[in-house]
Amino acid sequence: MITNLEQLYFDQLRDLYSAESQLVAALPDLTNSVTDPELKKSFQKHMGETRMHRARLQDIFCRHGLNPGGEECEAVRGLIREARKHAGRTRSGSVRDAVLIAATNRIEHYEIAGYGTARAFAECLGYTEDADILGTTLEEESDADEAFTRIATGGLFSRGLNEIAAGV
Repeated sequence: MITNLEQLYFDQLRDLYSAESQLVAALPDLTNSVTDPELKKSFQKHMGETRMHRARLQDIFCRHGLNPGGEECEAVRGLIREARKHAGRTRSGSVRDAVLIAATNRIEHYEIAGYGTARAFAECLGYTEDADILGTTLEEESDADEAFTRIATGGLFSRGLNEIAAGV
């Protein structure tokens, strides 16, 4: 049972650690499903960032003498499952790439909310170094979300529509 803000803070960090761990495992397969070169490059960049995000969380736990395990992020598990399901229902090409962007944006929004909340808790608890680290990760998650959206709205979504219209 969580009885105070500090316990809630570490519970939230464990959830984020689980989310990042699941993404480290899932991103290689999702990246291999991407066909657009710019999108593939963004996915590959984000894979490296995701590993770094998990390492930062490990460092926070280490500084506090705690274990990052013990929590399972059901939300990200479900979002990954949906990404795989929808990707499996589309042909390789722009439509599948659009599916993967939509799924990735949902995951990014979950992470943005999680890191924003965790950073606010860290600030309230006086964990200034944690708050700075979480703020850096929050910025990177927001940047990734914007990059995926920029690729999508820069033409990938409309190319997917054109594939459907042409019967490709």
